[in-house]
Amino acid sequence: MLRMAMLTIALVLAAGPAALAQFPPQPPPASSPLMQGTEQERAACHPDVVKYCQAELKTNENDVFGILGCLQRNRSRISSPCNQVLASHGQ
Repeated sequence: MLRMAMLTIALVLAAGPAALAQFPPQPPPASSPLMQGTEQERAACHPDVVKYCQAELKTNENDVFGILGCLQRNRSRISSPCNQVLASHGQ
């Protein structure tokens, strides 16, 4: 019984990435919060990104997912305008 469970888990772990590889990557929709946003939205969050997300900027300044994750991790410390931008995009 345990052996069957282990085989099933191994099969799922091996087949999962192969199945996902069949789908071409999709760009986020234009309304996605992961897009760069308007000039006003960028201005609202720029000071917070510079202040709290130095590691992400040094790694890849174009990593929108990384920067968004950084802002979310620092949610209690970011400015009210940036919080409003994130909230307006459902984040």
